Amino acid sequence: MKPVHIRRTILASQVVEEITDIWCQWRRQKLPLYLFLAMCFNLVVAPLVYAATGEQLSRSQSWGLGLLGMVTLGLSIYLFFVMFVPEKF
Repeated sequence: MKPVHIRRTILASQVVEEITDIWCQWRRQKLPLYLFLAMCFNLVVAPLVYAATGEQLSRSQSWGLGLLGMVTLGLSIYLFFVMFVPEKF
């Protein structure tokens, strides 16, 4: 029995259409963008945490610790604004 190779061709118009769709969705939904930017920022933070601990933590633990630090910082900033500008929330 011969293996069947299915070749998918991606047309330039399909790529442009997908990029346009993503751009339109980005304007309406900000949370996925913020999560993506946080993960990209964690790519910078995790190696710094890994280096600062003297390789006592594994890479996944450094990644988790970096995420935990960013969530804690974000939550504290959010709560700070909620305390001083409660009428907006």
